[in-house]
Amino acid sequence: MSGAVQTGWAPSAGPAAPVPARPWRRWLLAATAAWAVLLAVLTWTSVRDDPPTVREQRTLDQAGPVVDRAVGELVRAAGATNLLELGAARVAEGCRVTPFADGARLRRDVGVLAPTGTERTVLTGIAERLPTSWRARVGSGLNGPELYADAGEFVAVEGRPTVDGQVRLVVDTGCRPTGSGYAPATATATGPEAAALTAALGALGRPSDAAPELVTAPCPGGGLAQTVRSAGGPGPAASTAALAALAGNAPLVDEPPVYAYRTGPVTVLAELGPDDAVRVAATVGCPG
Repeated sequence: MSGAVQTGWAPSAGPAAPVPARPWRRWLLAATAAWAVLLAVLTWTSVRDDPPTVREQRTLDQAGPVVDRAVGELVRAAGATNLLELGAARVAEGCRVTPFADGARLRRDVGVLAPTGTERTVLTGIAERLPTSWRARVGSGLNGPELYADAGEFVAVEGRPTVDGQVRLVVDTGCRPTGSGYAPATATATGPEAAALTAALGALGRPSDAAPELVTAPCPGGGLAQTVRSAGGPGPAASTAALAALAGNAPLVDEPPVYAYRTGPVTVLAELGPDDAVRVAATVGCPG
């Protein structure tokens, strides 16, 4: 029998003894669990108490009052003698908040008198009268001066000239969750703006609207700025010259097909469209 030693795997010496758990592993698991609990508490507290840090944390119904107040601030900054009209709220649905969630966007606008050549002066004056927290500024855009401001809660404000002796100020929420949607404030047009609208429609040979459109915004010092607007449907041929008597032959804007004038505290804006359609708006701004 050979005495050589056979090479290969050594025979098993039996089952290995269990390795005792190391204390630091237990501490690591406990620390991880504690951190997870702390993170959850901090997240809940932030959601409950902290202001939103991204637009997607504010729904359209939450942003709506911010937009309305911003319109009121723009009306005050424009001044009663320069204000032309408050535009109707526009809600555009179908935008994407995330790749998996639809949203909506709210815009409101304000028309302000700015004769050709005065656009930058008008925008600069408005910027200077807006709240300091808005950080309003006027810069140069592709087609002239432009105003930019931040109304808070991720609501943007922009302003730029149009082609008919105006600048248009736009308040925009951007795309965000719809929530319960935007609900405009309700009011009734029974003041001088309603009478001015009736008189303008009469001069143009149009009957008064039974239920004209009413747009409002809260003034910073209290009260409401209001625009009452005709439906603007087609009718008999009309000319803005018919409004000259109401304007006292001193119009604010006489750039056919646009005509605007003041009567007492009211600004009347008339636009003649194709097919003899006429749109008339009568506006009262904020006091002071």
